[in-house]
Amino acid sequence: MRGSEFAELKAFAAIVEERSFVRAAARLRVSPPALSQSIRQLEARIGVRLLNRTTRSVSPTGAGETLFARLAVAFEELEGAVADIHAARDRPAGSLRINVPRVAAVRFIGPILGDFQRAYPDIALTVIVDDTLTDIVRGRFDAGIRLGERLEKDMVQCN
Repeated sequence: MRGSEFAELKAFAAIVEERSFVRAAARLRVSPPALSQSIRQLEARIGVRLLNRTTRSVSPTGAGETLFARLAVAFEELEGAVADIHAARDRPAGSLRINVPRVAAVRFIGPILGDFQRAYPDIALTVIVDDTLTDIVRGRFDAGIRLGERLEKDMVQCN
């Protein structure tokens, strides 16, 4: 679906909800003539009249009611999905795989593991203890810890 088609459907839903071109236009921050044009384009594109219009009122046709009922569910689902992502943006979540040598696991990771899990309960942390030089990209790790100069030549070092 193209962006303009989605905008037409949003415009149609707003008109049905508001029962007014003027109120729907104000809600969508467009002019009433632009909104009217969007509806004309939508109706022309799908070949069905969706709204009954008079100078005093607007109401959905039978086809318009059917379309609106399905759109309302779809828009609610889309808005919920966006709201969920928005709410999660400040709360880290997902999986984190790190590769560390035994000494780092004992001295650095172990002592902070409980605090980390309390602070970030939505992160599934996997710590692989490995004293060899492992290619963390090939091993599908998100990060690795190495002590001293023990780094593969193409790995990036952060101090």
